[in-house]
Amino acid sequence: MSTGVTGPGRAAISERTLREDRWWLSPLVTFVVFSAFVVYATWRAFSGEHYYASPYLSPFYSPCLADCVEGASDFGQPFAGWPLSAALIILIFPLGFRMTCYYYRKAYYRAFWLSPPACGVAEPHGGYSGETRLPLILNNLHRWFWYAAVLVALVLSYDTLLAFRNADHEWGHMGLGTVLMLVNVVYIWLYTLSCHSCRHIVGGRMRHFSKHPVRYRAWTLVSRLNTRHAQYAWVSLFSVALVDLYVYLLATGTITDVRFF
Repeated sequence: MSTGVTGPGRAAISERTLREDRWWLSPLVTFVVFSAFVVYATWRAFSGEHYYASPYLSPFYSPCLADCVEGASDFGQPFAGWPLSAALIILIFPLGFRMTCYYYRKAYYRAFWLSPPACGVAEPHGGYSGETRLPLILNNLHRWFWYAAVLVALVLSYDTLLAFRNADHEWGHMGLGTVLMLVNVVYIWLYTLSCHSCRHIVGGRMRHFSKHPVRYRAWTLVSRLNTRHAQYAWVSLFSVALVDLYVYLLATGTITDVRFF
């Protein structure tokens, strides 16, 4: 069989790809699932209602810093009078962290921009400018979004602690919402701490690991988490949406909270 090589340059292959597997399945699933999440999150973020069902606060609205319903503003309302949904004040930080994430870049470059859609598959674009122009140059802000993501994770951890109460804010209780929020915050932390930027922040710019045993142990742990960064990215995406949906159903009276004790 001819290889298609005509000289010292690149192979003259007319086909888009020689792959015979279902290479298109992964970007297609990513496109459908990620698009569904974007549509759902956009609807919930702009709705500005049904985000609190005592003692549960939706992660899309946490911390709730504007004119929020009673009981939802554990950190006050410094943006009182904000004309839009309270979620739009805070969502820019977790959204910015995910959109500039190294894994998510790979996912949406392939699924939405087909750049390229898969390994060994030609892309439809004639040129590539890298991340040197708007909007892709904003991906260089990823490390700064990571710092903001840590603060958001801390707030969500506090919300989870408050979820160990009943609707009257009495401690020592747990419901299904508590479990969902606990699972969510664990995966939020796993996703945040497995980030490539976290790995560099913990262990970067060190000449000798032996002289920094604490940072070396931390770097080793983060490196292990980093191998599952993609999985944590997807699971935490689903868990955030699930907690918000559960709070929405409670707030609208569609369901009642399942209480364990």
